[in-house]
Amino acid sequence: MTPYITSVRKDRLLRSSALVAALLFVAAPAFAQEAAPAEDIETVVVKGFRGSLKSALNVKKTSAATVDSILAEDIGKFPDSNLAESMQRIPGVTLSRGDGGEGRNISVRGLGAQYTRVRLNGMEGAAQSGSADIYGAGNNGRSFDFNVFPSEIFSSLAARKTASADVEEGSLGATVDLRAPKPFDYRQDQVFSFSAKGVYNELAEKTDPRLTLLASKKFGDGKFGVLGTLTYQKKHVREVGYSAVDILSSNTNGYSAIVRDANGNPVVVNGVTQREIEPFCTPIGWTSPTGGKTVSPDPAESAAKGATATNCSTNNPRTGTIAAYNTIYNLRRADALTTPGSGAFFPRIPRYVNSEQDTERLGGSLTFQWKPDANTDVSLDVLYSKYDVERRDNYIAGLSLARNIGNNGQPMVSVKDVQFKANGSLLYGLFDGMDVRSEGLVDVFTSEFTQVNLNARHRFSDRFEVTGFLGKSSSTWDGPMRLQTFIDAIDVDNFSIDYRGGDTTPVINFGFDVSNPANFAYAPTAADGTVLGGFSVQGKPQWNKTDIETVNLDGKYDLTSEITVKFGVQYRKNDFNSHTLSLIPSQVAVTALPTGVTLASITKQITGLNDLWGHGAPSSWVAIDSAKWREAFKFDSFQYCGIECGAGKSQITETVKSTYIMAEFNYDNLLPIPVRGDIGVRSVQTQQFAVGYIPVTAPAGSQYPTRGLRNEVEREYHDWLPSANVVFELNPDLLARFSAAKVMSRPELGNLIPSSGVTFTTRTGTINNPYLDPIRATTFDAGLEWYFRPGSLVSVAYFYKDIKTFVQRINQQLPYNQLGLPLELLVNNASNASATDLFNVARFVNTPGGPLKGIELNVQADLDFLPGFWGNFGVLANYTHITSEINYILTTSVTGTPLTSTTNDLTNLSRDSASGTLYWENDKFSFRTTASYRGKYIRGIPASAGSDLQGNGETTFVDASASYQITDKLKFSVEAQNLTDEQNQLYIDSNRQDTLFETRIGRTVTVGLTYKY
Repeated sequence: MTPYITSVRKDRLLRSSALVAALLFVAAPAFAQEAAPAEDIETVVVKGFRGSLKSALNVKKTSAATVDSILAEDIGKFPDSNLAESMQRIPGVTLSRGDGGEGRNISVRGLGAQYTRVRLNGMEGAAQSGSADIYGAGNNGRSFDFNVFPSEIFSSLAARKTASADVEEGSLGATVDLRAPKPFDYRQDQVFSFSAKGVYNELAEKTDPRLTLLASKKFGDGKFGVLGTLTYQKKHVREVGYSAVDILSSNTNGYSAIVRDANGNPVVVNGVTQREIEPFCTPIGWTSPTGGKTVSPDPAESAAKGATATNCSTNNPRTGTIAAYNTIYNLRRADALTTPGSGAFFPRIPRYVNSEQDTERLGGSLTFQWKPDANTDVSLDVLYSKYDVERRDNYIAGLSLARNIGNNGQPMVSVKDVQFKANGSLLYGLFDGMDVRSEGLVDVFTSEFTQVNLNARHRFSDRFEVTGFLGKSSSTWDGPMRLQTFIDAIDVDNFSIDYRGGDTTPVINFGFDVSNPANFAYAPTAADGTVLGGFSVQGKPQWNKTDIETVNLDGKYDLTSEITVKFGVQYRKNDFNSHTLSLIPSQVAVTALPTGVTLASITKQITGLNDLWGHGAPSSWVAIDSAKWREAFKFDSFQYCGIECGAGKSQITETVKSTYIMAEFNYDNLLPIPVRGDIGVRSVQTQQFAVGYIPVTAPAGSQYPTRGLRNEVEREYHDWLPSANVVFELNPDLLARFSAAKVMSRPELGNLIPSSGVTFTTRTGTINNPYLDPIRATTFDAGLEWYFRPGSLVSVAYFYKDIKTFVQRINQQLPYNQLGLPLELLVNNASNASATDLFNVARFVNTPGGPLKGIELNVQADLDFLPGFWGNFGVLANYTHITSEINYILTTSVTGTPLTSTTNDLTNLSRDSASGTLYWENDKFSFRTTASYRGKYIRGIPASAGSDLQGNGETTFVDASASYQITDKLKFSVEAQNLTDEQNQLYIDSNRQDTLFETRIGRTVTVGLTYKY
């Protein structure tokens, strides 16, 4: 999609949202005038989408904190098939999508998934899944992946945006509560619901099942109940598109020829071999054309690679033109004016993408509930979910631009023609000597979640009540295989990259038949370093497990009719363990094809991209069939090793002890207007135990050359977290809210692992930091809410977060004994380094944060005051605007003092986001459509040299659903996702916005029947 089109979409959406909001603000007084007084309205039990909205609005109105909810619209029927996608309707919530465009996790008020806590049935939960590298690959951190769970096993979802003392710490953005249904949620003694649906995606071209069962029954005179849910889903996903992996300036892989004297000997000055800086010496990273002052690659220096005056490598002639070479040479960016080619930008690995994914979800809940009277409620809740995934990625790519002269890459490529945009982005390039790779990746993982918790509530008197729970959850992510296989075609001529069509992605012409296996090679690496195909296990097998144990006890005492005192204690233990296995060293090398095996016998064709994606994609290309390769090479018999050969293993255990006291108040006469709310403080003590294994040289005679050295770090820290929420009832339907709190969010788990890679000879290294402090902030919120009719609301909210601390990786110079590494590493080290020697290290540290502030506008209107057909309509619309200022440190002095930095938005923060829903519903028929807009946002700072950031383009997704009640017990439904066939674009550099990744996921339609009684 072109920038013009996305700009038009954004403008249209914002104008439409503003128009709807304006109309409702203007019309609201008229609606209110027609509304009957509350005491005259007959109480009606409602169901369906309209009923769920009204119930959620009631929760919001009566809460002291700012709480937005989404409730089930029917038995076993959550409003959306994906939990994260449901939350897009909540103001300030934006969605991050994973493979196949499915909602994976959320940002709340500009704060990413790592700053949001999720509780399941009141207990903190962890859920991790995997994805393609571009979407973050495997989640080993604190972010909660909502796609692990089927939405049908939950009956409500609530996002708490402001803090209260009785809610556990750990969130800067929001605390999200997911709740499974219980037997006493329903008035009926017996409830049964079964749903069968078929899901079809236009790219996968397959129909998959989605089955859901809910059954509940009460026994013993209605005092005991059992409820169970079970859901099974199978889904095939296909995603097609383009990837560049990165955008690099031309000089990144630069190579300059050696300066030689009249006798052909290298010129050495002060012990340094001199290299050419004149034109045609390849400082810009390409083969110098014939006719230049010097020849590069240097025939004398690179004779082993076949470099001569006419060849840049064996059988690879110098065919570039002086005009093309000079065009690149003369482009220099402002921060590197003395570096030729620094202002010319090329895709690192331009490639077409085909990703196919097979998933299965099995989930369920089981609740035993005893409720002998209104004063006692005891329940045992069990949750279970299993998410199995096999993803098969295939790429056809130009590879040389990702390589330097050491592996016969870009310096061996001739540029015959080249054109650039004014900003240095490539417009067109024609090359000879390009290496082309057909790569496949098979990623298999299972995410499994189990939680059991016992809950109890008893009211001992009219004034005193005790609630408590104890439970344990276990989240396991098991990745047995992530296998990469590839075949290569070397020194291909007439390879081109063409952006001249005006699209954000190019047309790639490979210059030969990429569907013919005879044109590719799979063999051991050649003597000159040329890679001729191979495989990699990509850091697998890997296994992660998070166990969370919680014991919680709360008391509530009604001190007076206006004041209730709440107090409580909690013990929570979060135990994260991870380990990785490595291939034993003797099995890493690429070997020749086994006897009797040919490429034709272990390959397949990737087809369909020319129709599904276009953009010049080939009708087919050849790729290794992973299953056939594994069989041919007996991959299942490969052997692995663990820490004994230096593979990774880690543990982070956090033991959290907290207490709180809070007063809830509700005064009718203290002020001229009623006022209610809460004020309190929470004390949190965190004990952290971290374990990592550092690869070190194994003792002589060991089985493997490297082993893992265990490193342990213990620490603890304490936080006082005061909070207050106040609601002024200006009149019964007009509320003013104010909230303030101190909040904290703990660092990502991976950053705390005490592992490193340190080189003693150079005194350098890259390490984590188990001594990181939490990200702490002070927050303030204010809002005005007008409930102008039953089921209707107009509100505005302002929020401000002063983020005191942040976490960044910066370069520092520190003594070894301050790195958190064991002194044992110093024993017999190669350069006799001591504990007080200074090391230059790239390390995660706490840095100053910055302010974040924003405004939310929200409208919800039930249009039942309109006559006849029109009275069944309703609308929801919200808009959020956020700004932030985070100082990102780019370079530092040897002492860690910032030398250069940049101020920009917080990563994952969209300055603008909006959502709008139009629905129509009566007793028989229901229809709704939702459009969700998310503005562009930063994915990472800094980016590659010459680029300031990596970003995500704006998106607008449109979904719709409808249902028809055939009989009292049977309902037909149809849902459609991504009606406009929206595509997601990732880019690099805020000015150039060169595409890193753009794919198409297509439309998905779900049709089904639900039977209930």
